[in-house]
Amino acid sequence: MGRLIYSMITSLDGYAVAAEGDLGKGADDQQVHTFVNDLFRPVGTYLYGRCMYETMVYWETAHTVPDQPPHIVQYARDWQAAEKVVYSTTLESVPSARTRIERTFDPDTVRRLKAEADRDLTVDGPTLAAQTIAAGLVDDYHLFITTSVVGGGTRFFPDGVRLDLDLVEARSFASGLVYAHYRTR
Repeated sequence: MGRLIYSMITSLDGYAVAAEGDLGKGADDQQVHTFVNDLFRPVGTYLYGRCMYETMVYWETAHTVPDQPPHIVQYARDWQAAEKVVYSTTLESVPSARTRIERTFDPDTVRRLKAEADRDLTVDGPTLAAQTIAAGLVDDYHLFITTSVVGGGTRFFPDGVRLDLDLVEARSFASGLVYAHYRTR
């Protein structure tokens, strides 16, 4: 059985998407990127909302960009090897291999995916993640916390949900970014 992981870069004040600008510095550091590569290499399936998929589809061809550093090429290869499920009512097609579109989010379908998986799954994007959290599907939370306070946007955790979590691991990087891994009780 696979575990469902929710992971995002977040601001220090808890936003996964800033109302204005970006989430701050730290995540673009090579040390952080290599850590992320190693952490998510075992993932077999990515669950995306449309917006997050449109951001991540860059990795389908990132390895073809001249002079890419090895850690970027490795992440692209790992991403390409995984299955992708995109939840969208508007996308007609997807440009990446190993990708399918689902028109609606169904918690029971995700439960079956987890039960049948021999590798972990991730849910990426705060809107889709909010649905999986509300359905009690997320097993692990990986937060990559920048040093910026952005003052508003889309929160990492949705409103109206209470979670009691156990800290599994924490790590800080020279860039100032802090990684925190929590597991549901």
